[in-house]
Amino acid sequence: MPRGADPEDHERFAPARVQVLLRATQELSWLLGRGYAEPSALALVGNRHALHKRQRDAVMRCACGDDARAQRGARRVHALAGAALAIDGFNCLITLESALAGAPVFRGRDGVVRDIASVHGNWREVETTETALARLTQSLAALAPASVCWYLDRPIARSGALAATLERIGRERGLPWRADVVFDPDRALVETTAVVASGDAGVLDRCGPWIDLVADAIARPPALSPWLIPLDDA
Repeated sequence: MPRGADPEDHERFAPARVQVLLRATQELSWLLGRGYAEPSALALVGNRHALHKRQRDAVMRCACGDDARAQRGARRVHALAGAALAIDGFNCLITLESALAGAPVFRGRDGVVRDIASVHGNWREVETTETALARLTQSLAALAPASVCWYLDRPIARSGALAATLERIGRERGLPWRADVVFDPDRALVETTAVVASGDAGVLDRCGPWIDLVADAIARPPALSPWLIPLDDA
C-alpha cells in the first residue's frame, strides 16, 4: 500500500486553497512568535479559515515564529565535509516515501520539506520504500559524511527490521553506517555533536548544526518532481 495522497487532497490542496493555507501559516507563525500555545493558536487559525485536519496538520508543521526561523537558519548546513551525521530515520524515510508516492509535501517557513503522513507507531514497508532508501543512499554517498548513525524509534513496529536493512545497505555500499533502535530518538538527536538530519521542528529548535537530507534527496540528479506545496512565504 503506497504512502500516497488522501482522496480529497487534490481539492484540499488545490492552487486556490494554497493561498488560504499560506495566510493561515503566516497567522499561526505570528501567534507562535508571540508566545501563544500551539494547540489553541492552531484551533483559532484553523477555525477562522475552516481548515480540514490534514490542512491544519500542514499549517502546523510549516509554521514557526520569526525568532525560531532565524535560529534554525543560522545552524543549517548544506554540506557535510566529512562530518559525522545523525539521522532521524523514520522522519526522513517517511517524508521521502510520501513524496515518491504522490502525496503532498510542504516547504515550511524554515525552508524544510515536510509531510503530513501519520504512522502512529506502526510503520511498514510500502511500494516507495525501496526507492526512498536508494535516494537517501545516493545523497549520503555524495555528501560523504565521516560516519552515519540512523536513529529509529524502538516503540514503532518493524524498527528492528528496518535497522537491519539499513546496516545491510551500508555494508553492501561500503558506507560507514550504523542503525540504533532507541526509545527516544529526539533526545539522542538533540544531545549529539553530529550534524542532524531531521524535519522535526522540536528537534531543529534544540539540536546543533542540521541538514535537510530529504530536500537533498529530492533535488539530487535525476531530480524528482514531487507535489511540493510552498508555505514558506518566500
